[in-house]
Amino acid sequence: MFERLYRNLYNPEFYLLAYQNIAKSQGSMTAGTDGMTLDDMTMGRINRIIASLKDHSYQPHPARREYIPNKSNPSKTRPLGIPSTDDKLVQEVVRMLLESIYEPTFSSHSHGFRPKRSCHTALSEIKRTFNGVQWVIEGDIKACFDCFDHHVLIDILRRRIKDEHFIALMWKMLKNGYLEQWTYHCTYSGTPQGSGVALSLQIST
Repeated sequence: MFERLYRNLYNPEFYLLAYQNIAKSQGSMTAGTDGMTLDDMTMGRINRIIASLKDHSYQPHPARREYIPNKSNPSKTRPLGIPSTDDKLVQEVVRMLLESIYEPTFSSHSHGFRPKRSCHTALSEIKRTFNGVQWVIEGDIKACFDCFDHHVLIDILRRRIKDEHFIALMWKMLKNGYLEQWTYHCTYSGTPQGSGVALSLQIST
């Protein structure tokens, strides 16, 4: 069991590394619901985030919902949640912490959402080990991100993490809602695609 995990969120070095990770990604300069971008980040702002986490006043902003073309079906769109820059930073630190816990325990045959792994490494393994195979079938779970049960996700985290402050933060991230056409919507289930919390929970499950 991992205890006292939450206190790692007080380390400014993690936020500098998180900033570096986020800045590499496409769309990193997209503004969230607070209207701010990664360019506006300063050490003073990082210290304010840490202070709010220490006194437990930190509250994620609702994600801004946008719709983008669905790659597998160009005639349809899929929702994308765009968090505020502060929330992106906190979510990336959480993702790094969860990755350090769960990554070493994953199967060597698992390739999704993992460092140095991708569709290409999965195809390489198939080519190397699936002798005589002529067809590979790809499957997709409809509205998978929208249907995650929050209680099930939290129960999975509690199997490895014994830190109620960290668990409470995960609840906040799951329940912060989203804005669509500037109308607030609660989130009773699911995780917003495009957010660090979604990737964090994919890592842990």
